[in-house]
Amino acid sequence: MAVKVLIPTVLQKFTGNKAEIECVAGDVGALIDALEKDCPGIKNRLCDEKGIRRFLNLYVNSEDIRFLEGTQTTLQDGDEVSIVPAVAGG
Repeated sequence: MAVKVLIPTVLQKFTGNKAEIECVAGDVGALIDALEKDCPGIKNRLCDEKGIRRFLNLYVNSEDIRFLEGTQTTLQDGDEVSIVPAVAGG
C-alpha cells in the first residue's frame, strides 16, 4: 500500500532533502523498516531499543499512533503519515 510520509526538516538529510516521500507498508512498523531501506540511518533517529523515541510523534491521517495501535497501526493505500518532533520549552 502506497503511503505518503511527511519528513521533518531535521530528518531530511536522510531523504535527500525531500520533505515528502512515498513508501509501501502495511503498518507503521513496516513503514519504519521501509524508510530505513530507502533512507539508511533514519530508523536509528526514529527508534531506540524501546520503540519510537519519546520526543517524536507519528500521526496517521492526523491521528496519533499512541492512541491507535502504536507501530502495529494498519496503513491503507493513500494514508498520510506525519513524523513530528516534540516541541518543548518555556
